[in-house]
Amino acid sequence: MRPNALTPLPFLATAFLTLGLLTAAQGKEITWTKHVVAEKTTGANSINASDFDGDGHMDLISSHNGQVVAYRGPDFKPVSVHRFLPLKPGQNARGGCIHACLLDVDQDGDMDFIGSNKTVFWLECPDNPFDGNPWKYRNIDNEIKGTHCLITGDVDGDGTLDLIANSFATADKTKIPESITWQKIPADPKTAPNWERHVFAQGDAPGGNHYMGFGDVNKDGRPDIACGAKGGPGFAGGEWFAWWEQGADTSDPTKPWKKHMLSDSEPGATCIIPVDLDADGHVDYVASRGHGKGVLQFKGPDFKKIDIDPTINRPHCLVVGDIDADGDADFATCGSLKDGVAAWYENKNSAFTKHVIGTDTSSYDIRLIDLDNDKDLDVLIAGHADANIVWFEQK
Repeated sequence: MRPNALTPLPFLATAFLTLGLLTAAQGKEITWTKHVVAEKTTGANSINASDFDGDGHMDLISSHNGQVVAYRGPDFKPVSVHRFLPLKPGQNARGGCIHACLLDVDQDGDMDFIGSNKTVFWLECPDNPFDGNPWKYRNIDNEIKGTHCLITGDVDGDGTLDLIANSFATADKTKIPESITWQKIPADPKTAPNWERHVFAQGDAPGGNHYMGFGDVNKDGRPDIACGAKGGPGFAGGEWFAWWEQGADTSDPTKPWKKHMLSDSEPGATCIIPVDLDADGHVDYVASRGHGKGVLQFKGPDFKKIDIDPTINRPHCLVVGDIDADGDADFATCGSLKDGVAAWYENKNSAFTKHVIGTDTSSYDIRLIDLDNDKDLDVLIAGHADANIVWFEQK
């Protein structure tokens, strides 16, 4: 296994992102310094970080300007690792992936790149990821469409991470309309034409279903999956947050799961993550209306809706972590427009205080990661409307 390779953990609903040595933020006011990694990155909708070459420095990877670009840390020098080509006559790929995630697909100890760009695909991280040669491109699923979210989790409990991907396009565009899937890595992912698809939300995720959250919500030992969906013109049946309960018959993973509606009146609903916000032993949900306004929570076990900040505009991304290292779950988001606000919400006995990270910044994707090896969590942003990649250093 490559040293220092980071393996993404399954998202446990009762846990949250933290680092064992985080102590610096405790007892002091947190400030943020903005660093620009790249500009003129048209289509930079998603951003991820890992130590791809095992040198002890975090690297970045994003897609924009018709290619996938890896940025080698610590100075984040860009190297193109894939260029998008027309998928068929008259059908060009987007300039960048709608969303992306990392997963060690081939189990060789480094993170591979998974992206959604008219099709869902993966790029194999090579032994020398920054030598200028393309990463090998392979297909995952070219039938699901409108894939706005890619996350990982061990859905079937076999000890191996799976891929969770949505298909929000309608029946005139895909055979798997208004659905959400989980995809199992095939035995030989380097030769398989596609992955093993399981549709757990079979046609019951209408509207623009967006970003998912993964975790065992009802404590039955089986992970569940939640999602938010925007509504409005062209997205009939949206404006909801819901979660799907995995059934007891894990021997038949093709069976649809049981849908539980959290709220069906959430204009612009996008993001939702399970986490025990108040440490009462019950799983809550934190959520955002990324095509509208506001961040909110659904307090478990009854999932009562509580608005946390109803005014923040277009919070199209969401991430949970112990930002101030005090032992509880905070969260961060950022508006998607050019005048967007990046903010984190400090958890104080399950009441939340908003702190501004930066203004006039936009994002479709946000990550909490220690980018400078100083043992605190920094904020990494793919600037959707700004066409840039930036990170905010925690001080």
